[in-house]
Amino acid sequence: MEQFILIAYIICLSILFIFGAHGFVMIYHYYRHRNEVEGDLPMTQTPMVTIQLPLFNEMYVVRRLIDASCAIEYPKDKLEIQVLDDSTDETVDLVASIVREKQAQGYNIVHGHRTNRQGFKAGALKEGLKTAKGEFVAIFDADFIPKPEFLQKTIPYFYKDAKIGMVQTRWEHLNGDYSLMTRTQAMALDGHFVIEQNIRNKAGYFINFNGTGGVWRKSTIMDAGNWQSDTLTEDLDLSYRAQLRGWKFKFLRDVTSPAELPAEINALKSQQFRWTKGAIETARKLLPMVWKSDIPFRIKFHSTFHLTNNIVFPFIILASILNVPLTFIKHGGQFDAYFDFMSVFVLAFIGSFLFYMYSQKDIYADWRKRIMLFPVFMAGSMGFAVNNSKAVLEGLFKRKSEFVRTPKYGIEGKKQSWNDKKYVPVKFSWTVIIEIALALYCFFGVLSSLYYLEIAAVPFQMLFTAGYGSVALMSVQQALEARRIKMAQLELAVEPLAV
Repeated sequence: MEQFILIAYIICLSILFIFGAHGFVMIYHYYRHRNEVEGDLPMTQTPMVTIQLPLFNEMYVVRRLIDASCAIEYPKDKLEIQVLDDSTDETVDLVASIVREKQAQGYNIVHGHRTNRQGFKAGALKEGLKTAKGEFVAIFDADFIPKPEFLQKTIPYFYKDAKIGMVQTRWEHLNGDYSLMTRTQAMALDGHFVIEQNIRNKAGYFINFNGTGGVWRKSTIMDAGNWQSDTLTEDLDLSYRAQLRGWKFKFLRDVTSPAELPAEINALKSQQFRWTKGAIETARKLLPMVWKSDIPFRIKFHSTFHLTNNIVFPFIILASILNVPLTFIKHGGQFDAYFDFMSVFVLAFIGSFLFYMYSQKDIYADWRKRIMLFPVFMAGSMGFAVNNSKAVLEGLFKRKSEFVRTPKYGIEGKKQSWNDKKYVPVKFSWTVIIEIALALYCFFGVLSSLYYLEIAAVPFQMLFTAGYGSVALMSVQQALEARRIKMAQLELAVEPLAV
């Protein structure tokens, strides 16, 4: 039994090591390309551009989104704005009112309202393309505030190279300092954009459109097979299909699009679930196409890592479970050679640390202060393993689920609140029970390690305990708080009627 546990743990750590050590590959390319700085290109042509704004029940943010889109510095006669509205609440009337106001001001803006949500976001974008007049199509989700210079900074790249099919900008964070949760989210996204997207693009690997904050050549979308809704990450799916067709993508690290981060954990969970499951669905759909294509082997190999990296989450859970019996096995002293060998896996942790350190160093003056949050970020990543493992398993076994959009509350400053808003989830998933059980189990592992003086095991077991425990506690606490406020609001609404 002890040997079985050790072998299972080594296999588990090996998988985590392979994906974690990939951070060293990114750091290698980072050093190779870090001095490649590209200045702004001049705006020599002003083609027709369509801006698509896909919405679903976004009453708190739709005004600022449409205002910012209309404020983009571009000739009015060359700019079309499509508000692709699948809403089922008062957002519909609000959007209609704002659109009429903008039309009266001379903007070419239309309000398209669907009542069936067929294909969800992918379906809305595809429907909008049927009437889109633009040669290029920019897309912004409801939580974004596009900058006035957005098109001036992105459109010129399409004329630099006729094979460029998409230009993606880096996300900024409107409320990155709102809470500890948003600060760790910001770190995770900075790692993705500053290192992954930026360095992959410079090294010649495939990158993906991030669903928003980017511009497509319309002909690229059509050539690649248009938007498809058979995965929850229609952006990743279309990105790979386009690049397999020979189209090039361009990532602009220094051109940014500000966005609101989820400020409530159950909303964040739904977002992470959708991204994780969608990536696995896309991997299952497209990896055969990747390996059958005639692209270089190094791109096939790297694309496999890119599309499958979420597979680590079930192994994170397995590692946390096996950690506890390993404490007792190690104390027995019969397998010291195994444990000496397993110390090499700490390198994966170092690779992850360097990955995020350089992402902070590249864009923040106070990066030393920010990187101090790395242990909190690691604990949070571990804590989300249950939620994301469920997404991985559903993606692998082809279990279909609805596109659950992430609610937005218009939060930018620390004094603003999310818990009295209409869209706040008042329920938490059953996975919270597993998170609580794992937190208690890992805490037992901490006590056992301290008792047997296996001090080396304590830090990771504490990270697991803190991760599972904090995610579970916040999930329950914030859902109950939202429910309490909603009940109070209902009571206030009923009282006048009773009188």
